[in-house]
Amino acid sequence: MTFTKNLASPLLPYPLVNIAMTQSSILQAKSLQSQIISQRRHFHQNPELSFNEIKTGSYLADQFSQLGYKVTHPVAKTGLLADLLPQPKIAVRADMDALPIQEENDLTYKSTTPNVMHACGHDAHMAIALACANLLSQQKNLPVRFLLQPAEENSDKEGKSGAYRMIEAGALANIQAIIGLHVDSTLKPGQVAIASGPVMAASDSFTLKIIGSGGHGAFPESTIDAVVIQAYIITQIQQIISRKISAFEPGIITIGSVKSSSNAGNVISDYVEMKGTIRSFNKVTRDKLVKELDNVCKSAINLGGNYEIKYEFGYPATVNDKNIAQFMKESAANIVGEENVVECTPKLWSEDFSMYQELIPGAFMFLGAKISDAPRCHHNPKFDIDESGLYYGAAILADTVIRLNEKFVR
Repeated sequence: MTFTKNLASPLLPYPLVNIAMTQSSILQAKSLQSQIISQRRHFHQNPELSFNEIKTGSYLADQFSQLGYKVTHPVAKTGLLADLLPQPKIAVRADMDALPIQEENDLTYKSTTPNVMHACGHDAHMAIALACANLLSQQKNLPVRFLLQPAEENSDKEGKSGAYRMIEAGALANIQAIIGLHVDSTLKPGQVAIASGPVMAASDSFTLKIIGSGGHGAFPESTIDAVVIQAYIITQIQQIISRKISAFEPGIITIGSVKSSSNAGNVISDYVEMKGTIRSFNKVTRDKLVKELDNVCKSAINLGGNYEIKYEFGYPATVNDKNIAQFMKESAANIVGEENVVECTPKLWSEDFSMYQELIPGAFMFLGAKISDAPRCHHNPKFDIDESGLYYGAAILADTVIRLNEKFVR
């Protein structure tokens, strides 16, 4: 990647021509607000699970085609690429899939599909992407690519998420930078959170089986008690973060469930199975957490038992490129006001946008969508958002693409 020289100072605004484009983006985006809300509600009513976004993909392909984009569909099973002019260097990504959750909201746009709902905000992401595409289609000689990605929430039978499949399909060919966003139910509408460096964690999971030798609860001396061993190991696991990892490096190991081979009070179990998650923000810490967990598990052998551990390594940490995050931050400051651009505290969420960032520089921001009188949690049957600030997301993405094409791409 080659950056242009003499980039604007992070403390100073860009030249007036760029600010003027920002103001234009705001006005145009605001005029699309009713369309953004309508399309978001359409997606919300018609959710589809990971790699099953068939109707969603077809709808998006039609919408992008109407805006004058060259559409390639399907890509990565159910996703699509939409290019404005040949050989784009900048990409905007939005995810498409819903979650296997039965919606409990009483809304006019409630999900019509049993046990499936947009409980994370991907419906808003798609609507914002379409509005952003609309804004950029009005610019002259501005190449850009939109990646409408399936399966951010889940993986296929080979353990590959939508981002992995999009990369396999060549979605990043000739692309030099990528940007995206996520609605955030903890930020007020009109607020955005952006930062350089790590903004979301790597997420890995594990299944740990402690193997003993069971027997009658009245004769523990004739057994190897897997329950006692697992209790010791859990205690040791809780010390990994506090004693093996620097206080300056965030990390988490959580044991979420424990299940033994017996549920009777007078039976000593043959084995105990535990499931947990590991979260970290850089590869060194990620590798060390796994190594230390392995070391703790070896205690089972010292105590007379044995163990089996299986890891499922998920998405890497989402790490924003310093330069691209600065472009996005300056766009946001001119659109929502500097006072409404907050420093993004790293979240222990996980996102496969990170897989693109491992190959090319990128930046990811959070867009305020908090319902003030009744905040909703993501991945919850009652999840919903305040739609009033969605047009800001479209304006910021569009303006960032313009800035990147002017100042970043060579």
